[in-house]
Amino acid sequence: MRSWRSESANAPSLPAPTGDGHLELARESLRALVGDRRVPPEVRESLAEDYAQVQAMLDKLDHGHLHIAAFGRVSVGKSATLNALLGEERFSTSPLHGETRRTQMGRWEEYETGGVFLIDTPGINEVDGEERERMAREVAGRADLVLFIVDSDLTETEIQALKSLLAQNRPLILVLNKVDRYSRADREILMASLARHSTGLVDPRNLVAISAAPPEQLVLMVDEEGNETEAVRRRPPSAAELKERLWQILEGEGKTLVALNAGLFAGDLSERVSERMLDIRRELGARVIRTYSISKGVAVALNPIPLADLLAAAVVDVSMVVHLSRLYGMSLTRAEAGNLVRTIGAQMLMLMGTVWAVHFVSSALKAGTAGLSALVTGAAQGAVAYYSTFIVGQAAEQYLARGRSWGQGGPKQVVREIIDSLDRDSILAQARADIRERLRSA
Repeated sequence: MRSWRSESANAPSLPAPTGDGHLELARESLRALVGDRRVPPEVRESLAEDYAQVQAMLDKLDHGHLHIAAFGRVSVGKSATLNALLGEERFSTSPLHGETRRTQMGRWEEYETGGVFLIDTPGINEVDGEERERMAREVAGRADLVLFIVDSDLTETEIQALKSLLAQNRPLILVLNKVDRYSRADREILMASLARHSTGLVDPRNLVAISAAPPEQLVLMVDEEGNETEAVRRRPPSAAELKERLWQILEGEGKTLVALNAGLFAGDLSERVSERMLDIRRELGARVIRTYSISKGVAVALNPIPLADLLAAAVVDVSMVVHLSRLYGMSLTRAEAGNLVRTIGAQMLMLMGTVWAVHFVSSALKAGTAGLSALVTGAAQGAVAYYSTFIVGQAAEQYLARGRSWGQGGPKQVVREIIDSLDRDSILAQARADIRERLRSA
């Protein structure tokens, strides 16, 4: 089919295409994301759908495809707009709300370079259509270019949806459909209002008006003898302005748009992978911290040698920090872990003097009573030891999660925030329960 071309003499000059290099960078970024062996299997499994979309996007890049998605409220004429671009009734239309219940795709044959695909999406804001709205937003978020279609001035729902798409750095054309319903004067007023409401959001060149499916007209025909007959005439779609703008964008920026979308998607997925890996590390870290807290609590509670339990407790904390550092992929030596424990301990001593006093008094009581009071004081001391290791673990984990950094507030701020966020009584109660459970099973 002969490609459609603009005949406008006033079309702005376009920069020379530089999209091939952008496309190759996008491919490399996506391939690196797919082939990253540092991503644990459980993370890949939890993000399986996203990884499948990465592969689909790689296939799209390899075949030179570009996706344009229609987006908007129910019954604004998304399907009709795409049909007007295609020049055929490819997408189903209906006077009923919500006719498009799933995404549909059609190839735009008029564009001669590569494969341009038009995507129809379910309408947003329909009653009981939350899933369709989610699907529409997801498809529009994966498209290289979005046709945001309205049939009147922007509603608050549309303004919010427009801002949401633009927040994803999504290239967008704002299309006013059904302009045949308005007089010339009303059309000018409406376009001015749309331009005003979209100021700072949409490039003025990307605000266009069309009539995708003009209504049928009843025509009265009179023959030579004066006999009158009625006929229904269907007027052709009027979408030249939209085709004009699409052609300009695809000619000048098509490959760059595809690369931009791929890069944005890769960045989003990389961020989700990082967040999921951090969540998994935190889940495993919580188990590690609790395990060492219980071990330390039991060891301190059972150790009959005065003050020696404090030294043993420090060894447990160091081992825990070494374990956590391996979990976060930045292994610390025992000396480095010891320094970190001492740093955290110093801040705890300043902020929790009373708790540490109880710890030392309990140890002294063990000595003064020749171990007779160990059964009474050991559980209490063990619970305090459990609590202190729990805080050390929490603080060390934050330090590691930040890339071995305390942040602007330093260790004191981190430890203070952890202490303030914890319910000490509930932690100590949990500690006593964990210690008793461990002793019963020993």
